[in-house]
Amino acid sequence: MKENIISKLTSKDDKYACAFADKIISESKETDEWYEYFNDFASLLDHPKSLVRNRVLYILAANAGWDEENRFDDIISDFLAHITDEKPITARQCVKALAQVGQAKPQYIPRILSCLQSADLSKYKDSMRCLIEKDIAETEKILTASDLYGAREDGAK
Repeated sequence: MKENIISKLTSKDDKYACAFADKIISESKETDEWYEYFNDFASLLDHPKSLVRNRVLYILAANAGWDEENRFDDIISDFLAHITDEKPITARQCVKALAQVGQAKPQYIPRILSCLQSADLSKYKDSMRCLIEKDIAETEKILTASDLYGAREDGAK
């Protein structure tokens, strides 16, 4: 089934691939049935097609809450690198997905916030840079306004 999942997520039929990704994301909010494919999803983080990267960022974020094996530790650097993805839409998707990652894995909040605050957005056109900056501000607000940031300092998960 693994090859089937990868081929579905990377299908040339973007409408189909997007619908399949949406199904995984939706189901991952309720159950851990897709978590077993975490490493397979992670293997697509650097896919040449930005639409695939977009999908996989959200799939991984949706599965962060099921990550009792701490597989996210192995991919957090690659995930964070997409804050400044070559495609501004993917950068935006990453920033938005990081709110969910931080909520599921509060131990990453300081690192996420540091990466967001130090992100060099100068390569993007003004119109997109403005949108990414708004996304960053919203994600920072979510991650700092909740008890998650305080819980992290208490050593809680």
